[in-house]
Amino acid sequence: MDPKKREEAVKKRLKDGWIKVGFMIEAMAISKETTESALKKHVEKMEKEKDVIISRKEFKPTEEIKKPLPNIEKGYSQVVDVELVAKSFDKLIYMSMNYGPSAIEILEPNKITMDFGEAQGILNSIASVMHTFAAMRGGGLLVST
Repeated sequence: MDPKKREEAVKKRLKDGWIKVGFMIEAMAISKETTESALKKHVEKMEKEKDVIISRKEFKPTEEIKKPLPNIEKGYSQVVDVELVAKSFDKLIYMSMNYGPSAIEILEPNKITMDFGEAQGILNSIASVMHTFAAMRGGGLLVST
């Protein structure tokens, strides 16, 4: 989509009640090329999401990081600032869980309201992620007896 049409689409969606947010996403790998390629592909995947329009993306310079983890001598980190509009708060929860931003800023509107169905969808999305982590032995909820 050309920039002018994208801008018009974003303005229309905001009038229709969509939510505008900023995501800061970081990628880190042991090679500069892998870091940059992975982050670029990650954003391209975001751009294909239904009910989301990426209005701006700014890739920051890749930086070398010494000892990012105990067993790794050096790595490379790159951050991208992404501005997007999403149809619903539920969609933002989905985007947050599936694209892992380090920080999220809601830019518009100043107040968000949702109906019962959307609130229920959000809670079910969170529960689904918890069960996925538990199934992968990556975590879960401790239940006392």
